[in-house]
Amino acid sequence: MGRLFGTDGVRGRANADLTPELSLAVAVAAAHTLAEQDRSHPPLAVVGRDTRASGEMLEAAVVAGLTSAGANVVRVGVLPTPGVAFLVGEAKADFGVMLSASHNPMPDNGIKLFAAGGHKLPDDVEMKIEAAVEANGSAGWQRPTGAGVGRVHDLLDGAEHYIQHLVSTIPHRLDGLKVVVDCANGAASEVAPVAYREAGAEVIAIHAEPDGLNINDDCGSQHLDNLRAAVLEHGAHLGIAHDGDADRCLAISADGSEVDGDQIMAILALAMRESGTLTQDTLVATVMSNLGLRLAMSAAGIRLLETKVGDRYVLEELRGSGLALGGEQSGHVVLPAYATTGDGVLTGLHLMARVAATGRTLAELASVVTKLPQVLINVPVADRTVGAGAPAVLGAVQRAEAELGETGRVLLRPSGTEPLVRVMVEAPTLELAQEVAERIATEVRAASPVPA
Repeated sequence: MGRLFGTDGVRGRANADLTPELSLAVAVAAAHTLAEQDRSHPPLAVVGRDTRASGEMLEAAVVAGLTSAGANVVRVGVLPTPGVAFLVGEAKADFGVMLSASHNPMPDNGIKLFAAGGHKLPDDVEMKIEAAVEANGSAGWQRPTGAGVGRVHDLLDGAEHYIQHLVSTIPHRLDGLKVVVDCANGAASEVAPVAYREAGAEVIAIHAEPDGLNINDDCGSQHLDNLRAAVLEHGAHLGIAHDGDADRCLAISADGSEVDGDQIMAILALAMRESGTLTQDTLVATVMSNLGLRLAMSAAGIRLLETKVGDRYVLEELRGSGLALGGEQSGHVVLPAYATTGDGVLTGLHLMARVAATGRTLAELASVVTKLPQVLINVPVADRTVGAGAPAVLGAVQRAEAELGETGRVLLRPSGTEPLVRVMVEAPTLELAQEVAERIATEVRAASPVPA
């Protein structure tokens, strides 16, 4: 069996790679692994899903696996991933399961697991679950019978509790703001419009009619053109875009310009520093964040800590250092005071609260970050380690860094999942970034050529 867990749970094409049988086996292994610390009571699991048609099938398999292992299950239905994480904590559950493939197209689905309190699992726990699946499948466990079989309950007002929590966190109401929200025909379709309205905004919801097949289909945070058009058409103050499971938030300003995760983090960091809630005056971002964010934060007297790519590494740094804000350029923003994971609706609320509190446009607030032109080249290679570590490649990187100085940067990174080396260059002009990136990519190709 290959590596089961990726950077964000188990993911694959539903009913092909991610089958009901595998889902059941993962659920059984998770029940045994995550509840092994306390056997004084039957373990309790919260289970939610996004709007994919396959979620119904996989939910049935997961619930069957959990109850066959003696776990009691609370089903919360369609809810954003951070909503499921929130309810895990609220219910004092032993763990949680979210069925979603996030921003992936509809045929895919995934299994995301949360530990007690709604926190993402560390690598070592995922490895234990993976080993248990490989060793036991869904049939190798000793199963309880009679009263030992788990029970299933449906929580009908989970979304309401989650929305109340979200709205309670904002420092300023949204009265007077008109917002267009693109729900990606996903898990935010009911929650986001209601939360924004209850916070005081006038809301125009688009792509909020999921049919099980249209999630992320030319909509949401991966496809901003429709949101941009709607913002301009309705004369809205801004637009908010979520992905399929609503753990991301990107935005469109009133003039139609895009506001990415780096700019959103900068806006929130300045607001929190002003209110005294930005712990240690520090923001956590990944190495993929634009150099413009680092320069803007430095000018504002805010320290920027960088992690590896992946919101899980941002979360680890936030928790380990007791910090208050972090995220990714892609729109995963984490506010640990209110959520245990990236929460797109929470981010949207706090972003709009800043607009409402300052009376400034989103474009004005975002202008604190001047993004440097960025070029990313994915270079196919025979061997990722050779392609990224050959002396000629490292020499090319050193020369490029000397050439760019403090006006740009180079990031060379082997892909974690594909036979690729990623070459990312930022520079004062797009032309220079492209030229430098191509120069390094040429050396990578020569160091580890793909057989013809």
